[in-house]
Amino acid sequence: MKEEFKKIIKKISSCKTCFIMAHENLDLDALGSSIGIYLIAKSRNKKAYIIIDDKTHELGVEKILREQEGCINIIKSDKINDYLEKNKNLLIILDTNKKNLVQSKKVLDIISDKIIIDHHETGKESIKNALILNDTTTSSTCQIITEFIEYLKLDISSTYATIILSGIVLDTNNFTLKTSSDTFYAAHYLTSMGGSAKKVQYLLKQDLDEYNERQKLMTNIETINNKVALTKASSYTFFRREDLARVADTLLFFNNIEASFVIGKISKEIVGVSVRSLGNYEIDSILTEIGGGGDKYNGAAIFKNKTINEVEKLIKKVIKEKREE
Repeated sequence: MKEEFKKIIKKISSCKTCFIMAHENLDLDALGSSIGIYLIAKSRNKKAYIIIDDKTHELGVEKILREQEGCINIIKSDKINDYLEKNKNLLIILDTNKKNLVQSKKVLDIISDKIIIDHHETGKESIKNALILNDTTTSSTCQIITEFIEYLKLDISSTYATIILSGIVLDTNNFTLKTSSDTFYAAHYLTSMGGSAKKVQYLLKQDLDEYNERQKLMTNIETINNKVALTKASSYTFFRREDLARVADTLLFFNNIEASFVIGKISKEIVGVSVRSLGNYEIDSILTEIGGGGDKYNGAAIFKNKTINEVEKLIKKVIKEKREE
């Protein structure tokens, strides 16, 4: 990736202001990689801003944003005109390549000079006309950013090393999925800079009441083709996306299960789906078909104004069609 790093740093060095944006409903990989590229931009003496429009956050993201308030420039997309230069604005998109999944679609139209750094599969909704570093063999975008930081020999604080490490831990499910020797080396490199595994666990801590609610999802599991585990929540209970993801991770530990789909309401009007795979079941094509995003190991989708049962029927229909192809 050294050649891509050279091209990216050249673009950063030649811009006046760098805007950074990840996917909506930030997780630790999206936020950690955003902060990592923010530090790289600041090391080049550039004005840098992270765009976050999410109204609610998962617990780990909320902790980081609360602790970093005033330390990192965070803006909402509707205020971007206050920070734009007349020219030489650069937009860096992290942890997604899909235009329908970013924090703000209007920012894509405002800033023409773009970079994408990601580890998910591309598709018809992928953003065009951008400098792209997309390594689908990598565990997480935070791993890519770690390699970038090492390439630049950039010194970062233990706090930021911990935040970036948390993104790797999250996306690998504690180094059980999509983990290579490079992944372990990236974790080693971050810990050598003061990254704390203990503090990562603090960011990943769970709420006891929410844990009990998630356990209810474990009592309604259906298997499809003896390989896929699917479970759905009651339509009267709301979950955070991270809660659905934790259940999807857990389902992979059962015998013969290659992939998992977890369906639940994340707001009054929105049904969320979290999907996981050991890598032997093509969940990425299923996600694309249902309008979601991800790679062959993990992904998600959201549905507005659909019931849980309607989403369940759609997923089962697509799984059946893919099996018959």
